[in-house]
Amino acid sequence: MRFAFFGDVVGRAGRDGLTEHLPRLRRELDLEFVIINAENASAGFGLSENSARQLFDAGADCLTLGNHSWDQKEALTYIVREPRLIRPINYPPLADAPGRGANLFETQSGKRILVMNVLGLVHMASMDDPFGAVDKQLDACPLGLAADAIVVDMHCEATSEKMAMGHFCDGRATLVVGTHTHVPTADAQILPNGTAYQTDAGACADYDSVIGMDKEEPLRRFTTRIGKERYRPASGPATVCGVYVESDDRTGLATRIEPIRIGGRLSQSLPKALVSV
Repeated sequence: MRFAFFGDVVGRAGRDGLTEHLPRLRRELDLEFVIINAENASAGFGLSENSARQLFDAGADCLTLGNHSWDQKEALTYIVREPRLIRPINYPPLADAPGRGANLFETQSGKRILVMNVLGLVHMASMDDPFGAVDKQLDACPLGLAADAIVVDMHCEATSEKMAMGHFCDGRATLVVGTHTHVPTADAQILPNGTAYQTDAGACADYDSVIGMDKEEPLRRFTTRIGKERYRPASGPATVCGVYVESDDRTGLATRIEPIRIGGRLSQSLPKALVSV
């Protein structure tokens, strides 16, 4: 299977960047499935139905969320109606969180891909055990048997916790990829037992910014400790960041992972099939 995962979309710049670049990437990489983390897609905080529609129209098959899942209140009801929207799986049972934390999708060619979203614990809001929640899903939907590919979006602050999740899932998932910190890491790799991994996919955002936000207010808060305005997404051209993965149709394990960076300010990186384009 050939699929791609794109990191946190920050505001209109990120949405517009995907609208510009994703159709071409999907076509020329012959992508069978596209996953986008969209928890910052609407004004930098949460996801509205209109923003989700723009990303689906651009070519997304599934949108994952994170710690800003409910910042746009309409998401609480939209997620019930939209099975392609995935929130963190490890809410406490008493939260009775709407929607689903994992879903098994079928591609146009009939392949099955399980996508799950999980929130880390280190320096994040208190949630249930992410490792136990993921383990339960992996046991219920074994790779190569019930699913042709499995993707774990580890939405997490600490690189150590993301790496631990990668090794925890090694051999049982096709891809474990980190989101939330908005900076693409240089460690794309296939782990010893066949799981593709990258600590952070990066963001789809204007990088003339502070993690996708207009620079002025973060700088004011860092230098004066006084906030005057709400954070606003930076509005320049976005760099679209993500990872491209190929997997073995027999085992579901990864055979290739390469970073994607296109547009905006960051150095460009495309899978070899596109480097001359």
